[in-house]
Amino acid sequence: MNLRASRQPELRTVDVTRYVIPLREGGSLPALVEADDGFLYVLKFRGAGQGAKALIAELIAGEIARALGLKVPEIVFARLDAAFGRSEPDEEIQDLLRASEGLNLGLHYLSGAVTFDPVLTTLDSRLASQIVWLDAYVMNVDRTVRNTNMLMWHKELWLIDHGAALYVHHTGPAWPEQSRRPFTQIKDHVLLPLATKLDEVDADFRERLTSERIAAIVSLVPDEWLTNPTISESPTEQRQIYTRFLEDRLASSEIFVNEAKDARKALI
Repeated sequence: MNLRASRQPELRTVDVTRYVIPLREGGSLPALVEADDGFLYVLKFRGAGQGAKALIAELIAGEIARALGLKVPEIVFARLDAAFGRSEPDEEIQDLLRASEGLNLGLHYLSGAVTFDPVLTTLDSRLASQIVWLDAYVMNVDRTVRNTNMLMWHKELWLIDHGAALYVHHTGPAWPEQSRRPFTQIKDHVLLPLATKLDEVDADFRERLTSERIAAIVSLVPDEWLTNPTISESPTEQRQIYTRFLEDRLASSEIFVNEAKDARKALI
């Protein structure tokens, strides 16, 4: 087992010191920023689009991927000072910065990385199966041919952009009941044709993702992202809901694994 994957998850906190450039590829206007540790980060704003829930999905799905031995850029909490956006001339960006004061989420910028192209780079079937399994488990709708959300960096594959995972937490108070639903969107996964070892990966990952590990990852979600006057549950109760959802989904993994296998058969 990957020794790094067995460690207790831990996130650093950095202070954003410089807004470098907006990254307008996505609707949520992420940005490249510099922090007080001297590193560049892709910053995901709490005040954008889907709000804090997108950051929660990014954190949980990204750290689950890391725990399973897959490569994900370091995730950090990125603190945005109230005065940070006052000199920003773009009104849209200024509004976004103002709405995102406090804790946001950053991913270490992989300088020189290139977008994964399935035509140019062929992955082995086990790695492809691992990524398909992960995305079916966390219900990530955003790993398609149009938008692979994978980078090649130093000849290794890195996974990015998990904010669209766990999309059911946007659907209302009954979302935890959807833990056992199939993930039909897996049919559009860019790596599905190569995913020939899903049963093998399922057995391995079910062993790695213990209840303790899931709870430890979910415990990283800060209260600040879970405080909402429209939600009756406390931050602690909400974390328990996420943990239970992920545990229940793992316990019935044959549902999403079989859905992926059937979708793959339909492709080939």
